[in-house]
Amino acid sequence: MTIALEKDAVPMPYANQFFLARQPILNRKQRLVAYELLFRNAECNEANVLDGVSATASVIAHASELGMGQVVGDQLAFVNVDTVALMSDFIRFLPTDKVILEVLESVEATPEVLARIQELKAAGFKFALDDVVAESAGLQLLQPLMDVIKIDIRQTGGSALDALARSLRNPRQKLLAEKVETLEEFQRCMDLGFEYFQGYYFARPVILSGKKIAPSQLAIMHLLDLLNTDADQREIERSVKHDPLITLNLLRLVNTPAVGARFRINSVGHALIVLGRRQLQRWLQILLYVKTGQAPEFDSPLLQMATTRGKTMELMMEHLRPEQRIGADIGFTVGIMSLMDALFSVRMGEILQSVNVLDEVRDALLHRQGDYGQMLSLIELIECATEGPELTRILHQLELAPSELYAIQLAACDWVSEYTHGVQ
Repeated sequence: MTIALEKDAVPMPYANQFFLARQPILNRKQRLVAYELLFRNAECNEANVLDGVSATASVIAHASELGMGQVVGDQLAFVNVDTVALMSDFIRFLPTDKVILEVLESVEATPEVLARIQELKAAGFKFALDDVVAESAGLQLLQPLMDVIKIDIRQTGGSALDALARSLRNPRQKLLAEKVETLEEFQRCMDLGFEYFQGYYFARPVILSGKKIAPSQLAIMHLLDLLNTDADQREIERSVKHDPLITLNLLRLVNTPAVGARFRINSVGHALIVLGRRQLQRWLQILLYVKTGQAPEFDSPLLQMATTRGKTMELMMEHLRPEQRIGADIGFTVGIMSLMDALFSVRMGEILQSVNVLDEVRDALLHRQGDYGQMLSLIELIECATEGPELTRILHQLELAPSELYAIQLAACDWVSEYTHGVQ
């Protein structure tokens, strides 16, 4: 699927100066179950800073015009609400089966607020309480109405976290640990009985000394080398046939609605012709994130993040350099390869010794240099919902308007959602 973006397209009036950050929420099996949606100011020197009610209004306006599924796919969306947003009528436009209303820590547990939450719960909404760091009178009033309690583990360390988790844990509510940044923190929260986890611990590379890339993954990387060097079609076909996992997944892919074949395809040669080299390269890059012998798991947070990065960078290049089709392909490659150190538990430098990549790809992945490096840095800032001069500087250097960035983000999310639906 090709997504065209007009050079001066503005997706919606409220998106002129803001970008969307999606922060993954995982369950105990490390599967993606939800995203927290955050709107952030892309121009830090702007006077019109987005407040809570405007942020929620933006999410709701987007959901009503395009559908929440475009942004979060099959997952749920956690949407921040302050007191004004909670009491407003526009909250009713949100789909009750797709969102969890996240009550900000600034909301006071007044009789009016408690009555409003009860009213919305009766209408089918679910609620999470944000940034809990200690027990309080307000918490005691709000807790019985909540479905999820979010505990900020950065602000609640040591024995205080243990005590707070024990006091809040009960069968009626789930505990969510937010700002989990290391595997050790994740394991500790698992031991304390947390059900959900928010943070980028799953994308942090844990380098294991002597770790080798699996043979099946090396086979995929060899195929990518053949495609990058424009190898003969017969050589590519022979390489595919040498690996049963690649062959099986290839035939599974070409016989899905996403590819659109009019009749069943049973040969590798025919499959490669139908798929085409560009789509084959995309698919192989995604297949790297699949465990050996298994079908793709599209609720894998690492796979979701890698494909979203790849498509975002591809669309950025198509938008900024529309005449450079190869540049868009390189952008996809940089984005999807950027998490392979976390995937393989091997240093990025060692990974790049196993696959033949362009110097500009190497510079982007190792040093965040060049246009591709700048784009990758921009995406990493967005993922962390970072506001500030660095993000503004990169936008200006790339000559990318916030509204254009927002349109690209939506298109990338949409592509990932459609692609994963098509090949499951």
